[in-house]
Amino acid sequence: MRLQDEPDLPAQINIVPMIDVIFAILTFFIMSTLFLTRSEGLPVNLPKAATAKQQQVPAKITITVNKQGEVSVNREAIAVENLTQRVKALVGSNPESLVIINADETVSHGKVVAVMDQVRQVQGAKLAIATQKP
Repeated sequence: MRLQDEPDLPAQINIVPMIDVIFAILTFFIMSTLFLTRSEGLPVNLPKAATAKQQQVPAKITITVNKQGEVSVNREAIAVENLTQRVKALVGSNPESLVIINADETVSHGKVVAVMDQVRQVQGAKLAIATQKP
């Protein structure tokens, strides 16, 4: 039973919870897009070179030599002796293939030269060494 003196309350829509949900979804999408960057090599400390410049080539093969001297091709560990066969398989018949060597600056010179020697045995592979500007 209602009293006659009681005024009718106007209908209200509370949008604060909806705004909270929208901001939560927006935050999720912003954070997830930050992790979509593509890294082609393993993380190493690259040496610095004042003449470093960006190369634009369609097919890239990344060889990484980390500070322990371990070699990997496109993030897959490999022995230096098997490097020529693996690069040949990746290059195929593409004459525009670029093989990028990401070698940590603390790796011995001999290890990098051994990797370069294996890559030079592949016909059609262009060799580049990754550096970063100081």
